[in-house]
Amino acid sequence: MIRAKLRQDRENRFTGFELNGHSGYAEEGSDIICAAVSILAFTCINSLESVSGIQPAVEGETPGRMKVALPSEMTEAQQHDAQVILSVLQQGLHDLAESYPNYVQLSIVNGGKQP
Repeated sequence: MIRAKLRQDRENRFTGFELNGHSGYAEEGSDIICAAVSILAFTCINSLESVSGIQPAVEGETPGRMKVALPSEMTEAQQHDAQVILSVLQQGLHDLAESYPNYVQLSIVNGGKQP
């Protein structure tokens, strides 16, 4: 199962996300669930960089594990863009978790620090 965790600060602004595990839906290389989660995550990271000019901290870009954190200092426009981009990630992960509940689990961690 893929466990996706989105983190929010005390003001309920997204601060980053974490992905762990494999879906187990199909064999490696043929797993549409893992591919969908990967595409969502990498599109989010690339959009933060190319659309918003934000350089998120990315750890563990390996199969089955990824941790992404927004920088603590951003302009108001960057913060806005980051929230929109991470909201799109949330929607995509939510849709996957709803369609494939045995393979994807999504949780939102509120009030905490960055991952």
